[in-house]
Amino acid sequence: MLGRADLPTNPATNGTLIIVNDNQTKNLAQSANLHRCAVSGDALDPLIERVFYAPSRPSRTAFQRDRERIVSARAFRRLAGKTQVFTSRSSDHFRSRLTHTIEVAQIARGVAQTLGLNEDLAEALALAHDIGHPPFGHAGERALDACLQRHGLRFDHNLHALRIVEHFELRYAAHRGLNLTLGVREGIVKHSHDYTTAQYPELSLYLLDLMPPLEAQIIDLADEIAYLAADLDDGVESGLLEIAHIRAHVSLFDQCFTHVEQFHPDIEAKYLFNEALQLMQNTLTDDLVATTLANTQAIAATSLDQIRSHTSRLAVFSTEAEAQRQQEKRYLYETLYTCPELSLEHDKAEEVVTVLFNFWIDQPDELPSGYVEQIETEGLARVVADYIAGMTDSFILLQYAQVKRALRR
Repeated sequence: MLGRADLPTNPATNGTLIIVNDNQTKNLAQSANLHRCAVSGDALDPLIERVFYAPSRPSRTAFQRDRERIVSARAFRRLAGKTQVFTSRSSDHFRSRLTHTIEVAQIARGVAQTLGLNEDLAEALALAHDIGHPPFGHAGERALDACLQRHGLRFDHNLHALRIVEHFELRYAAHRGLNLTLGVREGIVKHSHDYTTAQYPELSLYLLDLMPPLEAQIIDLADEIAYLAADLDDGVESGLLEIAHIRAHVSLFDQCFTHVEQFHPDIEAKYLFNEALQLMQNTLTDDLVATTLANTQAIAATSLDQIRSHTSRLAVFSTEAEAQRQQEKRYLYETLYTCPELSLEHDKAEEVVTVLFNFWIDQPDELPSGYVEQIETEGLARVVADYIAGMTDSFILLQYAQVKRALRR
């Protein structure tokens, strides 16, 4: 475990920055073995249970099979056509939901491996964590949620992801859905949000009165680590952010940039920028590992039951890293997510989603036949939202153009 003396001080925030050298990382990995608190995934583990019988495979664990089912799903492939931050793809290098998901998966698996957790479960959860997102990123989600609120409903991408894996994916002759393990379905529901049985009785199967396993707890933080670095990268690529401006307002990035600059004093800023982003990602990852280990040691956790019965999540950032994370997140909101250029894209996304939602509410017979059949059981508003949520950016723009032509007739 790292002590305070090992941590360089960040003078800009009076906080600390964890820059772990190779020997420290090796020592941390050796000490941070929480395998007794991990999900076992063995034959007696209730978390490997599926709704429908599926014969076991000696060559693969249950969670490895879930990973393969997720990667083979149509909803997963559609992530390649869904916005991460930039709706208009003026650069081929901007992240999509799919490339972002891959980045989250590699961070989550690395954290799980270092801590001695179930890597296969963590990877499967990371791969599934965004499949419920609609087109146009968070702007599309906000618009879809606003449309549903007018009908007394809400849109939640985590719960929509559960609907996808349980109902919408059609790959098997014997049943609907992907027939994932209970452990993966629970993690899809609970990785980033704590639901209550009082509010969501239909989710009672997913042990809402218990904390999720550490494998699920690390997913939301791996997501944060991935996009905090990636969105700065895409922001600079777009020309909307400048390296010097980021350094002046994001102390963690500035400290990382200063650190790498000491070793490469004559290198162009764009290369130092890449190195600094990588160091920033590693710094937050190491902090997550160290803090999670410290928290589990503080309660003397030696079993999964102790993780589940604790009153709060144990996988968190340190106080210092959390303050720096919040500072960068505020910076991204103020300078990138709400900048005039992206605000125009968000306004367009809201218009597209709202026009299409209202069109199909008024003319449900124009929905594909498979969706029309679900109206009686699911309700029209939910069915329309389900249809829109599954679209890629390009497909929804095509639908919008067709509907606009129809409305002009």
